[in-house]
Amino acid sequence: MAGVAALAGAPALVRLTRKAPRPLAGALLDDSSAAGHGLRDGRADVAVRRVVRTPVVIVGGGVAGLSAAWWMQRQGMRDFVVLELARNAGGNARGGENAVSAYPWGAHYVPVPHPRAEHVRLLFAEMGILGADGTWSETDLCHAPKERTFIHGRWREGQLEAFAMDATEQGELRRFEETVEALRASGAFTVPLALGAAEHDVAASPLDGLTADAWLAREGYRSPALRWLVDYACRDDFGTRARDASAWAALHYFAARDHDEDGPLTWADGNARLVRHLASRVGDRVVTGAPVRRVERRGGGLRVLAGDTAWECDAVVWAAPTFLAPHVVEGAPAVPWRYAPWMVANLTLDRRPAARAQDAPEAWDNVIADSPALGYVVATHQALRGVPDERTVWTYYWPLADAAPADARRRLLALDWRACAEHALTDLERAHPDLRACVSRVDVLRYGHAMPRPEPGFLAARRAWWDPPRDARVLYANSDVSGLSLFEEAQWRGIAAAERALALVGRV
Repeated sequence: MAGVAALAGAPALVRLTRKAPRPLAGALLDDSSAAGHGLRDGRADVAVRRVVRTPVVIVGGGVAGLSAAWWMQRQGMRDFVVLELARNAGGNARGGENAVSAYPWGAHYVPVPHPRAEHVRLLFAEMGILGADGTWSETDLCHAPKERTFIHGRWREGQLEAFAMDATEQGELRRFEETVEALRASGAFTVPLALGAAEHDVAASPLDGLTADAWLAREGYRSPALRWLVDYACRDDFGTRARDASAWAALHYFAARDHDEDGPLTWADGNARLVRHLASRVGDRVVTGAPVRRVERRGGGLRVLAGDTAWECDAVVWAAPTFLAPHVVEGAPAVPWRYAPWMVANLTLDRRPAARAQDAPEAWDNVIADSPALGYVVATHQALRGVPDERTVWTYYWPLADAAPADARRRLLALDWRACAEHALTDLERAHPDLRACVSRVDVLRYGHAMPRPEPGFLAARRAWWDPPRDARVLYANSDVSGLSLFEEAQWRGIAAAERALALVGRV
C-alpha cells in the first residue's frame, strides 16, 4: 500500500492556523497533473536509450489496466508490461495509510455484484471475499449503521428516510420505485453495462436524450426529497448535477442494482484493497513513473515510447483516461465526452466530535443534506475492536458539479492546500461545531479529470467505442468508454481488451 509520503513525493508539511485552535498539519498530494499536462503539450520527449520487445503493452495501471493484466495472467500469458504514469498504481482506487488507519483516495466500495457479473465474483472468490458456498464475508460487508444524513440541525438515520415526507411525497416515491423496478426488469440496466445496454437499442432511447431533471419534471415528480436523492445519486456516481446528467444514467444508478442488495462491500482503504490484490498477481510487470508519450505504428505492429524506453509490441491496451489518447496515440479519434473534477480530503481525527443525544450514531457514510459535497466515510468503520478507538480518519468527497467542467477544473487546480483544507473543515463543521479541535491533519488530493460525465447522448456517443474493428491494435479499456466510473465497468473493459489482445497475439 502507498502511504501519504509515497503518494505525495514526501511533501513538506504546511500548517493551517486560520480559525484553528491549534496548528494543523497536512499536504497537497501529487496528482500527476504536471506529467499529464506534459503529455498533452508534447513536453515529455526523452531520448530513447533501449528497445524492449513484448507482445502486449498495457498503458495505465488503474483498475482497467490491472484487470487486463490479471486476466492475461490467469490465461497463462505473462509476456506483457503495465506502464503507469504515477508513482503508484491504482488510479482512482488508490489508498493511503497513517498511524491511525488505512484510508481511500477515491473509490471506496463495490455493491454486492449480481450473479451475471461473473468476473467481479471470480475476483472476489479468489480474494476470499466470496465463499465457495456463495456467501459473502461478514467482515467485508458494510457494518451497520451504514448511512445517516444531517438535516434540520441533527443527524438522522438513513438518507431518504431522514426527510419528513408527507403523503403526496410518499406516493411519488412509490411511483418512482415502481418505475425503477420496471426498468430493472427490462434487462437494459445492468452492471457491467455491456451485459444489458449493449444488447438493447439504447442509443436512440428518449431517456438518454433528456437530463435527469427534465425527466423528473416530465413525469410530474415534485417531491424535494426525491429530487434531492436523484441529484445526490448523480453527484455521487458521476460528479454531475441532475440538471446536467442523462436521465438514462441517473435511472441506471437505481435500476442496475437489486433492490434487496445487502452490501456494499467496503474496506478501510476502499478499493485500494482490490488494487493491491490485482497488482500482487502481476508483480514486477507493473512499471510506475513511466508516462507514455507516444504510441505509433511501426511496420505491422506498434511502438510505445515511455521514458527512455521504446517498447515494440503487437497490441496496446489503452487503460489510461481516454481523453489523453488523441495527444499520444497516432490516429486516435477525438473524445466526445467531458470529465468531472473532484477533491478528496482525508482528515485525521485524534478524537470524535461531541455527539448530541438526539443524533443518530456515526455511520459508515455520513451526508450533509444541503452541502455541495457528498459528506464523508469513516475509514475505521469496519474495524473489529473490543474498545472503540477515539482516533479515526474521515474521507471527504467534493465533486465540483456546479459549474462547467473546464471552469470547475480551473477553480480546483487554483486552490492550494490551505484553501482545500479550509473548504472541507468549513463544510463539515456545520454538522460538527467542535471539529477543528478534533482534527490534527488534513491531506488533500485533487482530480482534474476524476470521471466521465454521462451527459445527454452519452450512450450514442460511445457505441462506436464499445465494438472496435476486429483488426484494431489499440484497444480502449478505461471505464470512461462505458461512461460510468464503476469498478465493475473498469474491470469489464480491461478484460474485454485483454481478450482481444490475446487473440491478436495468438495466445487464445
